[in-house]
Amino acid sequence: MRAGKPSRSKLRLAVAALTVVVGAGSGPLAAPAPARADTVRGLQWYLDTLKIPQAHKLTKGRGVTVAVIDTGVNPNLPDLRGQILPGKGIGSGTAADGRRDDDARKAHGSAMAGIIASRGGGAMRHLGIAPEAKILPVAMGDSFDSADLSKGIRWAADAGADVINMSVGTGTAATPDEIAAVRYALDKDVVLIASAGNRLQNDRVVTSPANIPGVIAVTGLAKNGEFFAQSATGREAVLAAPMQEIISPRSASVSSNGYGIGSGTSDAAAITSGVAALVRAKYPDLDAANVVNRLIRTARDLGPAGRDSQHGFGAVDPLAALTRSVPAVDAHPLLAGDPDGAAPPAGAATPRKDDGPAVSISMKKDTGALVQGALCLLVPVALLILVIVLVRRSRRKAAVARPGPPGYPPPGYPPPGYPPPGYPPPGGAPGTPAPPQAGPPPGYGPTPTGGTHPYGAPPAPPPPTPGGHQQ
Repeated sequence: MRAGKPSRSKLRLAVAALTVVVGAGSGPLAAPAPARADTVRGLQWYLDTLKIPQAHKLTKGRGVTVAVIDTGVNPNLPDLRGQILPGKGIGSGTAADGRRDDDARKAHGSAMAGIIASRGGGAMRHLGIAPEAKILPVAMGDSFDSADLSKGIRWAADAGADVINMSVGTGTAATPDEIAAVRYALDKDVVLIASAGNRLQNDRVVTSPANIPGVIAVTGLAKNGEFFAQSATGREAVLAAPMQEIISPRSASVSSNGYGIGSGTSDAAAITSGVAALVRAKYPDLDAANVVNRLIRTARDLGPAGRDSQHGFGAVDPLAALTRSVPAVDAHPLLAGDPDGAAPPAGAATPRKDDGPAVSISMKKDTGALVQGALCLLVPVALLILVIVLVRRSRRKAAVARPGPPGYPPPGYPPPGYPPPGYPPPGGAPGTPAPPQAGPPPGYGPTPTGGTHPYGAPPAPPPPTPGGHQQ
């Protein structure tokens, strides 16, 4: 496009062209509403919803590197010039430095990179969530498998990525290599973010790598702020972000005007990766665990109170994540706590000190004296009742424990031949093995402390769906 202010007619032509581009995970879309949607910036409705202009007054992501593990990134797109670092090609047929988008249908990797770090520069330019962050492309081509993804994660972690965006899915079960690669990146202080999956791509549950503990699994929100029905759901969901009709830069081979609109959790994950980059830039001394903790605790709770399968801990809130006071943690919030890696509900940070008494009652002066007097009388009465109950219960136990009358059991008991062969005597005998117990639920694995569970090794997980896809 030419530099300078475009005419009204040219703007309308641009919008008309934008509305027919195939989305990143959704197929053709209806035309967006007119009015302000006559510029690229106007179509970026989610920037205003997330208050990104206010967030950019605090930071734009300078000094942060976001790895995009995808189809590669086209560094020559106007909105991405100067933003793409030399990266890595995983597998045959990819560019050695990852700086070529091998997706001829959607330019998916370039789209995700643009959502994260487009430079902006006017109403007809695309503005990323973190426009001063740099993109490290890890290209797996248009077709990949879990082995490619595992290699990509490890390479990005070794190459110095602060955040890894994975807007991809490889099936519903994570492979041991994927799990090990995620743990490797976590140990190198990386924030990992992945798309939960799209129902239009038959992703009914959170897919891998989003379902791996330690990864921020991102589900999708509609323009009205509610859960978007095309998003996958699951207990592994961590955060939700906009996914409906997200505009992003594309290669000329995909879109003649250089932009496309999609509705996928890929877009939601890319937005969240951009927010993570802002937090890492604003708080450079925070480790990855505390960056994730800040994103979780400042999320805007939606749906049922606390974590749920649609929104996770809630909608990502960039401005709150950049400004709110959040207590520090000593362990990764998606790994600490219970075996499922569940963290405390968002907004319910545990203080380091007691804030006050466990119970506090405040009353007016006139009625307070009467009520407090009644409470004082009720306490000793309740204690007396408790003592009586305990004494009676103790007497019952003593009665049960008394031995039977003299001559009991009668002579000849138990009868000859009892118990039958193969049965232990009544009450058991030393060395008699305990009867078999019901095992744990299928898939019950190692204990949280790291030791082997007494029930033994869990059954092997089902094999993942061959190949992966962008979301």
